[in-house]
Order: sequence, then structure tokens, then C-alpha cells
Amino acid sequence: MNGRHHSLWSPAIGAEASVLAYGHWGRPLLAFPSQQGPAWQYEENGMIDAIGDLIEAGRVKVYTVDSYDSGSWYREGLSLEERAQQHGRYEDWIVNQVVPFIRADSGDDVEIAVTGVSFGAYHAANFALRHADLFPLAICHSGVYDVSVVAGGERGNAVYFNNPADYVSHLGGDHLDWLRGHVNLLLICGQGSWEDSTGALESTRRFASQLGEKGIRHELDVWGYDVPHDWPAWRAQIAHHLPRFV
Repeated sequence: MNGRHHSLWSPAIGAEASVLAYGHWGRPLLAFPSQQGPAWQYEENGMIDAIGDLIEAGRVKVYTVDSYDSGSWYREGLSLEERAQQHGRYEDWIVNQVVPFIRADSGDDVEIAVTGVSFGAYHAANFALRHADLFPLAICHSGVYDVSVVAGGERGNAVYFNNPADYVSHLGGDHLDWLRGHVNLLLICGQGSWEDSTGALESTRRFASQLGEKGIRHELDVWGYDVPHDWPAWRAQIAHHLPRFV
């Protein structure tokens, strides 16, 4: 299944970035690629085919986007705080260009789900928690939810407010009450090759514990020792879980 290609200008970044759209009806699902990945990565690695029956049945429309990790979180020579500030440009593109595009294509009243694998799982969780009004559901595969692992140096508000490992522990008051009623996160991880070495298994379990302590709706689904940090596992996981959300 081939996606329909669209280029959306980002005033914040000062460049165009790609969105690929799959399907014609159904709940929109915005998919983030893994670290520094392009919009076509999801299709290239079989994720679209894995849920092709749902797309063909009109239950889900999938939108995949370019990452901006090479200009933000993985931009060499910048402190962690500077990288987080650059990430704000990407957030601006997603919220102010991609979301309006999806709504124009799928309907203003639709609820957009987000998903991602590996570093894309961080993006899915962070966007859902920061913008639960836009993204009430996040399906996260093999993520690390503490961005402090990508770089050192100065840390300030930009890092704090984009690092779930930091801000979830300090949520409280009316905003926490609101989040409890508006967001749901599904955290999936295997126990096979590279889930330990990437830190994904430990981080996923720890993040689930943090969400649980705050009473934020979430599910933790840990797969077996034969399930690696790799695309075949993620294809099986999205095919298993997505039908109940669309």
C-alpha cells in the first residue's frame, strides 16, 4: 500500500517536511519514526502492511511524518537544553501544521491517536501528555522515556517540560485531574535482544510505574524473551493492539 505524499511548510523550522497518508476513512493515527527516521520508514519496514486490513476496512487512517531528531535531540555540539529548545520547532510543526492537515483530511471532530517505535515512542508519549486535547491515546513501542540519555550539559525548562521522566513525577492539582480523564498510554516492550542494551525495557517499566503512581490511565504489556527491539516485533504488536482502538 502506497502513501499519498504531502509536503507541509514549517515556519518554525524554515523548511518543508513530509507527511504520508494511508487510507480514506477511520480514526487517524499519527506515527512517529524511530530515531532520525523519515516519513516513509513506517511503510518501508512493514508497519503499514501489518495493519493493512484495518486501513482497507476504513477503521484507521495512518499519517506518518518525518522526524526532526537530527536538528534537535541528536544534533551534535549542543547541550541537552539547546537540543530541547530545537525540539520546540518540531512540536510547533506537529501542532500547528500537521494536526490541522489531519483534521482537514479526516474531520475536525476526530480523536487523533499517536504511535511510535524506539525514539518515536518517546515522541508519542510526550506529545500525548503535553497535548492530551489533541492526542488522547499513545501506543508506544520499546521506548526510552528519559531524554537525558541523549546528551549532557545545561538543563533547564525546555528539557524538563519535554522529559516525561522529569515532569510526570511532579504532576499534581487540577492539571493532573484533567489528564487522568483525557489521556491513555499503552506501553509495549519485549524482553529479547537489544531491549536491555537500549534501556527500553527498564525505562518502559519505570515509566509505567510513574504513570501508575499518578493515576494516569495506562497499560504495560511486556512481551517475551524471544521478542527483540526490532521491526518484526513492532509489526506484531501494532497488529495485536490497534484493532481495539479503531
